[in-house]
Amino acid sequence: MKLTTVLLTTALTSVTFAAHAADVTVLSWGGSYAKSQEEAYHKPFTAATGIKINSVDAGNPATPIKAQVEAGNVSIDVADVEFSDAVRLCDEGLLEEIDLSILPDAPDGTPPEEDFIEGALQDCAVANIVFSTVMSYNTETNATAPDSIDDFFNTTDFPGKRGLRKTAKANLEMALMADGVPASEVYSILETDEGVDRAFAKLDSIKDDIVWWEAGAQPPQLLADGEVVMSTAYNGRIFNAAVGEGQPLEIVWDGQILDFDLFVIPKGAPNKEDAMKFVAFATDTQRLADQASWIAYGPARKSSGPLVGLYSDGKTEMAPHMPTADANLSNALVNDFEFWVDKDAELNERFNAWLAS
Repeated sequence: MKLTTVLLTTALTSVTFAAHAADVTVLSWGGSYAKSQEEAYHKPFTAATGIKINSVDAGNPATPIKAQVEAGNVSIDVADVEFSDAVRLCDEGLLEEIDLSILPDAPDGTPPEEDFIEGALQDCAVANIVFSTVMSYNTETNATAPDSIDDFFNTTDFPGKRGLRKTAKANLEMALMADGVPASEVYSILETDEGVDRAFAKLDSIKDDIVWWEAGAQPPQLLADGEVVMSTAYNGRIFNAAVGEGQPLEIVWDGQILDFDLFVIPKGAPNKEDAMKFVAFATDTQRLADQASWIAYGPARKSSGPLVGLYSDGKTEMAPHMPTADANLSNALVNDFEFWVDKDAELNERFNAWLAS
C-alpha cells in the first residue's frame, strides 16, 4: 500500500475543493477504505442519479468541519467520521440534522430504526460501518507470534518498534487492558485521575519504542517495511494489506476496540439536498453489504449481514474477518462515545503534554 494518498492537513480551514455544481464532495479516510466506498457507494450512486461524487481524503475527516462552518466557507457535502466526533459536532450545532424518513426500509420492509444496529442512527449522523482498532504484527519480523494485547507492551519478549496512532483515544484503553484491567472496567477506571495516570504509566513503558502514525494507510506500510514489528491499526486496512496485497500481516483480536463510522453533513453544505440523497443511498441494505466485499468492516444494518459473502478476490469468505465475528469478540471493548465527547479535549491536552515531555 503506497503512502501517496492525498492527506489533507489540519489546516483545512481555508481549503475549498473544486467541484462542479452538480457534484457531491465526500470527505473520507483514503486508501483501501475510500476504495471500498468508491466501489460500493460512489459509482452506483452516480450510475443511478447522474450526480458525480468528488472524493477527497483526510487523516481525520472531522478536523476541518468546525473551521469551515464557523468561517461560512463550507466545501464538504458529506464526511465520514468517528462516533464521538459525530456526536460532538452535532452538539456544537455544526451539522445538519438528518430526517430518518429519507432512509430506505430493509428489503423485507423492516423500518431503518429497527434495521440499523443500536446506536447507528443519531440526530445528525447515519452509521455505515462497524470497525475496530486492533493490534497487528508482521509474521516475518516476529520470531514468536504475539497473541494478546499484553504482548504489545512487552518489549523484553517481543523486542522492536511499535506503531501507535498519535492520539489519546484507543491508546489509553489498550494500555489499561494490557495492564490487567478487564474490558468491562476500562472506562470506569479512566474516569479517575488515578486511572489516567495508570494508562500513561503503561504507555511510558514503551514510549522510546513508539513510531507514531496519523493516517489509516500508514500502519500496514510501517509493518510491511519492517519499521515496526507491531502496530495498532484499523482492522480493514490490515485485512486488505494481508489478503488483497499478500503482505505477511496478522491481526490479534484480543483487546480490540469497536467503533462506528458515520456519515454527516456539515451545516451549510453547498449541495445539501444531493448530500442527503447520497447518505440515504449509501446506507441501504445492499450498498452496506457491497462495501463489505471490499474491506473487512461490518455493515451497520442487520439486514446487510446475510448478504455479506466473498471478498472481491472471489474466494475469501468475509464473515470470519469481521470485527463482530463471535470468535473475535472474546476480549473486545466497545468505544464509549459519551466518554470521549466529554473527555476528548482534556485527555488529548494531557497526551500532547506527555508527548512533549
